[in-house]
Amino acid sequence: MDTSMYKSLTPPQSSSQLDTLMGVRKHSRKDSITVKVGGSQTNLQVKHEYNRVKAVILVGGPVQGTAFRPLSLQCPMPLIPIANQPAVMHLIHKAAAVEGMMEIILIGAYNESEFSAFVRHAARETGIAVRYLQEYTNLGTAGGLYHFRDLIARGNPDAFFVLHGNVCCDVSLTELLDFHSCVGAGDHTTMVSIQAREDQARQYGCAVADPKTFAVMHYVEKPSSFVSADINTGIYVMTTAVFDNLKDLVLEDYEKDGSIKERVMFETDLIPCLVNMERMFLFKSSAFWSQVKTAGSAVYASRHYLSHYRKTDPTRLAANADNGPTIVGDVVIDATARIHPSAKIGPNVSIGPNVKIEAGARVKDAIILDNVELAEQSCVFNSVLGWNCSLGTWSRVEGLPVNADPNDPSTHISQKDIFNDKGQLEPSITVLGDNVRVADEVMVLHCLVLPHKVLDKDRANEIIL
Repeated sequence: MDTSMYKSLTPPQSSSQLDTLMGVRKHSRKDSITVKVGGSQTNLQVKHEYNRVKAVILVGGPVQGTAFRPLSLQCPMPLIPIANQPAVMHLIHKAAAVEGMMEIILIGAYNESEFSAFVRHAARETGIAVRYLQEYTNLGTAGGLYHFRDLIARGNPDAFFVLHGNVCCDVSLTELLDFHSCVGAGDHTTMVSIQAREDQARQYGCAVADPKTFAVMHYVEKPSSFVSADINTGIYVMTTAVFDNLKDLVLEDYEKDGSIKERVMFETDLIPCLVNMERMFLFKSSAFWSQVKTAGSAVYASRHYLSHYRKTDPTRLAANADNGPTIVGDVVIDATARIHPSAKIGPNVSIGPNVKIEAGARVKDAIILDNVELAEQSCVFNSVLGWNCSLGTWSRVEGLPVNADPNDPSTHISQKDIFNDKGQLEPSITVLGDNVRVADEVMVLHCLVLPHKVLDKDRANEIIL
């Protein structure tokens, strides 16, 4: 039997060694917490202590990033800037805010060299050890945990979070851990759910939990009919006991035919296993949550992160100033960008390094990446402009407005197919890939444009190859 893909890699270090190495912030947690059950509140007593934790972020690979093309042709999807930070950096900051965080681990199928500079930067910015572990074959959403189990378990963490890297949310990981400490027998896993509208719930995994014990009694991944409004957010907390469950899944057919399971999935393998063993619990959150799978959802996520900056760190946002452009709403502008005073920017705009925006330009609901140039009187609405793009005078790049309501936590971005049933391109956000040139007085409407194209006439509802 070849088990090399699941071979343990590194012997665990002692807790004291890792605490010294990583500068873990120790603390004591609450004796009890209050949770909402239906329309009332219930006090739960703490049963377990989880003072030393890690976080694992599943960042996927090039195959999972295809919905982000053409941007993901130039950059791994988790590193594409949203609100002027790499998308996964928002989750890293969320994990780093948890007291007792020992280490943050990214697991994915991207080449390690593509993440090496980023993880060094993330470690410096957060003051917490950050590392990237590369899967060399497709192990599934849960298989990577088993493959790297010794690295995750090194230092003997009391628990570890698992987050899918394509989520944007306000879920408090500290509150999740507090809840996890009040349920189960100590070898359990807790999954975060949020409420979704009935018409959208079937796009996700749906869970039904016991209202008194919070144990998940039934779970169905993307059901054909309505099961529950409580949907899986792809955010979990668990202990290293889960590695025994993963081992059983990997070797479940070994005695019959000598084979091992090469791909283990959270959604269809691990969660049903834990539900059957009564080791899966549900933390129902009312916080904002959305997936970030497409450029359209990236603009939506950017809107959320910018509004979050206003609440938590308003100094990040641009403000109106003498001899500066007109700023409307939440806008973040890199310090190296040059913007003419007669330009109007916002709301919901992020402008990257070395961007140049000329007189009379208008930008709204957009992500503008590095080294973009907007000529006089050009307009950008509901769009993402990739690196090194340029727009001519009086040109216009526009996409379909994002239709989800950021003030309604039960409303999420629907992941529509690129084409409808008639084979026509569904109108969406306009995305320009790297180094696209739009000529003077040209309008680009609802288009996906691959890199290095020159658009010298109006284009609408096209994928421009």
